[in-house]
Amino acid sequence: MDVLSGDYPPEEIQSFFSLLSEAYLGLSRIETAMQPEKEISEEKFEKFTDAIIRLKQSEPIQYIIGETEFYGLPFKVDKSVLIPRPETEELVSWITNETQSKETSILDIGTGSGCIAITLANELPETKVSAIDVSTDALRIANQNALANKVNVNFIEVDVLQFDSSKDLQIHKESKFDIIVSNPPYVRASEKELMQANVLRYEPEIALFVEDEDPLLFYRRIVELSKEYLKREGLLFFEINEYLGKDMKDMLEKEGFTNIEIKKDIFEKDRMIKCKKL
Repeated sequence: MDVLSGDYPPEEIQSFFSLLSEAYLGLSRIETAMQPEKEISEEKFEKFTDAIIRLKQSEPIQYIIGETEFYGLPFKVDKSVLIPRPETEELVSWITNETQSKETSILDIGTGSGCIAITLANELPETKVSAIDVSTDALRIANQNALANKVNVNFIEVDVLQFDSSKDLQIHKESKFDIIVSNPPYVRASEKELMQANVLRYEPEIALFVEDEDPLLFYRRIVELSKEYLKREGLLFFEINEYLGKDMKDMLEKEGFTNIEIKKDIFEKDRMIKCKKL
């Protein structure tokens, strides 16, 4: 792993080695440390070599080993879905803390790997959870993750920008939801230069970026759908661009939503917003 020393800090290299050892050898960090002379097969050695080459090219370790952890649960990931972020865990935590009723219905829009929907279904086992996404490949991964985590989520392929409730099938057997949540694309094209190389090269652009001219495109459409599919006094949660909190608040007020609250993430950035439908 020394070959990575010019590309990553020592702590991150050690983390890579531990993750690869667990994925390829089935050894925990402690077991790896206790067996420094352990011999590995040529096949396993080739896997490590290939992983190092991919890491040198800035490919995220999560895509290399094909999985990650979110809210303590295992999730398969590949290049068709975003790698779940810690700030999204905070959004999930906020939702679970705000959910009073056991018989809650939730819709996750733009589910990707399914991390939000599946975690909510796991944390709130009596909740009915549905999730939609435009990507067939993302929904394939999300379904695998639901099975692996033994939860029931109703996944449906829908383009939220094209969805027409008068033509399309109902997205849930219930006509309305208690909670709608979304982590839609919100990084403006002009902010690409601020992104790390591993994100730009490997994570799906369709799930990340919006044009500068209309950065609230997905939010406005979801708010539109929420007027139809959110119950009275239902809650709407978003993960947001840290620079667009005021724009989001103004838009939600204009659309008639109340009790608007912006919440900072662990990095003190405006990252989440919650509101109520009258």
